[in-house]
Parts: sequence; C-alpha cells; structure tokens
Amino acid sequence: MTTGVHLNDPQTLYRHWEGEQWNPWSIELEADRRQWAGELSNDDRRLVYWALSSLMVAEERITTKFAGLVMAAESEEEASFLASQQVDEARHMQFYGRVQDDVIAQPEAIAAHIARSRQQLGKPFSVIFDQALVSAHDRLAVNPRDAAAKVDFVTTYHLVIESTLGLTAFEFITRFLRKNDLLPGFVDGYSHIHHDEQRHIGYGVWFLREAIARDPALAERVRVTLRDLLPTVASALAPPDRDGSDWEALGAMGEEIRSFALQGLMRRLKIVGVPLDSL
Repeated sequence: MTTGVHLNDPQTLYRHWEGEQWNPWSIELEADRRQWAGELSNDDRRLVYWALSSLMVAEERITTKFAGLVMAAESEEEASFLASQQVDEARHMQFYGRVQDDVIAQPEAIAAHIARSRQQLGKPFSVIFDQALVSAHDRLAVNPRDAAAKVDFVTTYHLVIESTLGLTAFEFITRFLRKNDLLPGFVDGYSHIHHDEQRHIGYGVWFLREAIARDPALAERVRVTLRDLLPTVASALAPPDRDGSDWEALGAMGEEIRSFALQGLMRRLKIVGVPLDSL
C-alpha cells in the first residue's frame, strides 16, 4: 500500500466545499448560444451534443442515486461532506439543464431534456449508470452498515464514474472546445464542475484506502467491481457510432483517450492499495 500520499479527510473536504461555492446562473452563455446556432460544423455539433447528453444523463443519475451513501456515513464529519456532495451533483444537473435551455433547445423540465439526451447514448452507458450504479446504490440503501456494499458503491461511483469516465471526458471535451474557441460559457461552468469532482474523488480514494486498511479482505470487492465494469467503461468512452478500437472523436484518437483513463485509474488504485496488476 502507498502510505506517503496525503489525502484530505471528510472534514477538510467539507471546509474546502464551504469556500468553493459557485452559481450555475452566473455563467454567461450568450456566446455559446450564438456559436451553437451558427459556428459549429454539423459533425462537431453532433459530437458535442453526444458529450453534453452523456453529462446531462450522468448527473441526473448520480444525483438521484446517492442518498444511500449519505445514510452510510460513519461520522458526523463524513455525513457533512457527503451531504455537500449531493448538493454539488444537483447543482451540476441544474447547470447542464440551463445549457440545454439557453443554448441547445427550448426551455423544458429537466426530465424532458434527460429523455431527449438518452436517445444519444449507447448500451455501455446504460450498463454503467442504469444497472451497475443503481444496483450498488440499492444494496447500500437496504443496509447502510454493510461495509462491502459501501465499498462496491464507492468503487462504482467515485473510481469508475467520477474519476475514470468523468475526468477523461473533461480532459478531451474541454481540450477540443478551448483549442477551437468554442462554447466558453459551457467550459467555464464545466471547469467549476470538474473542480467539485476532484474533491469528490478525493473522498472516494480516502474512503477506500481507509476501509481496506481496516479490513484487507475488502480489496477483493474493489477488484470484483472493476473486473465487472472495465470492459464496459472502455466501450463507453467511444461515441455510439464509432466501431472498433481505432476511432477518433473531438480531435483525439481512441487509444489516447483510453490510455488517459487507464493511467488515472492506475494512479488511484495504487494509492488505495489495490494495484491494477492485482486485478
């Protein structure tokens, strides 16, 4: 196990949250609206809309499938931080809903935007968010004191969804948009979201390292979850209309995107104490 890496505990993370608030309605989207209507090519618009759709649906799912982890908190400090994370997820969902309202489509209820966005997504997304995440959350909600269920959920949520998928999406979506001077308001809001998610991932890595230090047998729960999900994660990184392994999206090749995701996961697993080569 790597012991030399400092991780912030939930109380420290909560104090950071108090000083890092932002408002989804303070982001300026006028340039985004103009660019979306007339400056993006049809192919770029289609790819960016796929990316935005995946973010919109992901935030809705992780907002509504999180309460079980709050109930599983083992201290007041942990409960405080986890409650702040659920607020963050709702704020993120609201921001993506505002982008849909003000930039992409006509104003509607969030549920309508989500239903339309789901039509852009492939089966791997459903396997991760509608099956694996929902199942892990439901098992934890039934018994919040089940240590294995909590490890399963945090592995699925914080290691797979927020870090492996979420950080990879941010890297390549914002790289493409910044390089092409596109959607500056979206990039601004998404950067705030990215900062929030770094805090969330810090909690997930902290919790898993602490849990495995207390009970080394729980490392196998991390391994089982990753064995089950990593093949689907690799597929979820590609747009639904890309076949095989040699594909390109948003200015990056599939191999570069997969490598970025894998390297980040490897770093976090080493800190947790479950190196990838032990899977």
